[in-house]
Amino acid sequence: MDVDGGGNKRVFHRLGGPQSDPSKNQKVCFHWRAGKCNRHPCPFLHRELPPPPSQQGLNGTASSKRHHAFSATTDGPSARNRGPNNFNGGASSTWGRTGGTRVFVRKMEKVCNYWVQGNCSYGDKCKFLHCWSMGDSFSLLTQLDGHQKVVSGIALPSGSDKLYTGSKDQTVRVWDCQSGQCLGVINLGGEVGCMISEGPWVFVGIPDVVKAWNTQTNSELSLSGPVGQVYALVVGNDLLFAGTQDGSILAWKFNAVTNCFEPAASLKGHTLAVVSLVVGANRLYSGSMDHSIRVWSLETLQCIQTLTEHTSVVMSVLCWDQFLLSCSLDQQLKVWVATQSGNLEVTYTHKEEHGLITLCGMHDSEAKPVLLCACNDNTVRVYDLPAFSERGKIFSKEEIRSIQVGPGGLFFTGDGTGQVRVWKWVADLASTA
Repeated sequence: MDVDGGGNKRVFHRLGGPQSDPSKNQKVCFHWRAGKCNRHPCPFLHRELPPPPSQQGLNGTASSKRHHAFSATTDGPSARNRGPNNFNGGASSTWGRTGGTRVFVRKMEKVCNYWVQGNCSYGDKCKFLHCWSMGDSFSLLTQLDGHQKVVSGIALPSGSDKLYTGSKDQTVRVWDCQSGQCLGVINLGGEVGCMISEGPWVFVGIPDVVKAWNTQTNSELSLSGPVGQVYALVVGNDLLFAGTQDGSILAWKFNAVTNCFEPAASLKGHTLAVVSLVVGANRLYSGSMDHSIRVWSLETLQCIQTLTEHTSVVMSVLCWDQFLLSCSLDQQLKVWVATQSGNLEVTYTHKEEHGLITLCGMHDSEAKPVLLCACNDNTVRVYDLPAFSERGKIFSKEEIRSIQVGPGGLFFTGDGTGQVRVWKWVADLASTA
């Protein structure tokens, strides 16, 4: 190449010439920073420029500007739980290129598509995540494959060594908790809208019926009465409640003499489907597609309050201590507390950038209360309560619709692809360091 002729002089000057100051007239290759430069030779630098002497940090290697960018990226509630493994060792090359830390964080908090397909060639140098989570407090144990559509329910009956998962592929799968092998597939002939366990019983909501299995006696019952899909199930005050597509909540009571569930009540009030139910403080709370939450007395089965602060579907309700937590597709998570009059009022609103799908409360390995909040951007945020400080994140190919707590620090997630993942809480490395 004739470096003295025409436009090639510009290339020569970009490189600074043989005697130029390395901090002037040089440019770091944009494509190299992105990890995909294929020019040989490349007219730009394949290394970072050294900082000016006046910007050297205390260790003599990092500029004050770069140190500030790092602080802006990691300072805050979630910083203490994000170790270097979460950034895959290649983060420093993106600091100067992004023009701001927000872009950097969003890029790094994304699972590498090539890694998912098993053919990422950058390995540890890839700027995207090669794992399904961020955070040091929990780890992925295994993955259970088999369902073909979204996992809509996960249940672990007491006294059983089996895990039950229900899906919109119209099946319930039974898994061995020791080996992780699928022991059987139950075809129901209808999409599973929800599934819970209470004692030895497993309850499954499908269109127009609730299936009940006793895992100890192997008996099976069908509870008729629902109109349309059954979206939510909960047990309280010796009653089984089902939230249905037509907006009603049906209740059954178990008769030990006849060994069957007898209809007990039908709660009316919601104008659209009831998609979430929870029991706490002698109350039944129901979230609906009509954007409201209704509070029912478990003694009288009458509605005693209607909460209308959400502006979209109330996807999940959860009781924690004396509080009620609710989340909605309106991107808001609300914390409710009872006033002296007994009515619930919002005491705190947490806002996300995406719609919220489901909530699950549990305790970590140190018995601290933790909230898992699934969003419709295919992630689950992990928060410490009551501060709502973020301590981790779980990623998935599609929305995670089911989260279930297990014994011994285990918890389970089920996503839209049909995959069930088993997680375990571990010691918080940041707090023990």
